[in-house]
Amino acid sequence: MATAEKDQTPGRLDEAIAEARRYRQQREKTYREQAFKLFPKVCARCGREFSGKKLRELTVHHKDHDHDNNPPDGSNWELLCLYCHDHEHSKYLDEDWHAGERGPTERSAKPTTTYKAFAGLEALLKDKK
Repeated sequence: MATAEKDQTPGRLDEAIAEARRYRQQREKTYREQAFKLFPKVCARCGREFSGKKLRELTVHHKDHDHDNNPPDGSNWELLCLYCHDHEHSKYLDEDWHAGERGPTERSAKPTTTYKAFAGLEALLKDKK
């Protein structure tokens, strides 16, 4: 019985290797792998570098928020760490939440990073007094 198990082991190993290769080829076709080939493994917002096990913390952000828009040149992607990616999406949630107070708002086609957190603080403080 031990020899029968030894005869089956190489076949299983070959199957496992073939399956791993197929999986790798499929994964390389995904936009995440394409983005990793196009861009350095650095968060586009905070500048942190990623490698090894930490690479899973680097996400592909779709600039126009359309996950079906995956051009091969990567023009709709940017690599963001988990924290910057969450922050990017929370900006739009906050905008939607406060839209009723300010009236309807139009989102720009391209998100900006020039947000000034304390720009209207002085006016808000004067209104409270």
